Amino acid sequence: MDVLPQIVGFVVFIFSVVVHENAHGLAAERFGDPTARAMGRITMNPLPHIDPVGSVLLPLAAVLSGVPFIGWAKPVPVNIANLRNPVVHNAYVAAAGPASNFLLATAGAIVWIVVGLVYKHVPGLAESGARTLLFFNTLCSNLILFNCILAVFNLLPIPPLDGHWILIRFLPPGPREAVASVGRFGFIILILLLWSGVLWAIIGPPFHMVYGAFRAFVSGAIRLL
Repeated sequence: MDVLPQIVGFVVFIFSVVVHENAHGLAAERFGDPTARAMGRITMNPLPHIDPVGSVLLPLAAVLSGVPFIGWAKPVPVNIANLRNPVVHNAYVAAAGPASNFLLATAGAIVWIVVGLVYKHVPGLAESGARTLLFFNTLCSNLILFNCILAVFNLLPIPPLDGHWILIRFLPPGPREAVASVGRFGFIILILLLWSGVLWAIIGPPFHMVYGAFRAFVSGAIRLL
């Protein structure tokens, strides 16, 4: 069995969640909170970011078994009190994570287009470099796939996901406190949604829309150029 897609997929996932968490840390630092930097969490070394369940067990199970994928990293610590405008800037810090995933998906699409055009227009390259082309196709498709999943998943307005911090930014004080009070139950809610299959029913449609748009952009560009 060719294990290349599984290996590439797992490496791409780890890389993507590390970039996601670094984006949070850099945004927090930009708005006045040095906590992530002080704790050594602004780094591309994956070890400080890995959560045993969310970064290893669940992704490996999904990659090897074909079950719906989901995963996460260890959240970067943010001291909201250090931010210059806590409510507003914390929403920006939260949004930085999904934004980084959309940027990685876009980078994967651009690289895929460039490689596809090279193989399309250089005579004989498709035959002599078939294995290399397979690697790039696998790498870029996984960059788009996993980063679309991570972005859509993290935008859910469920504590402790990024979407709930963004939602809090636009709520008046009363509802804001009510949403924040649910925070300690957020992980339990996520596990129940994942176990019941409801989670994929929620994120599936927006994920397929975004992922399909990226794939259509790549295939259309290669076909037309």
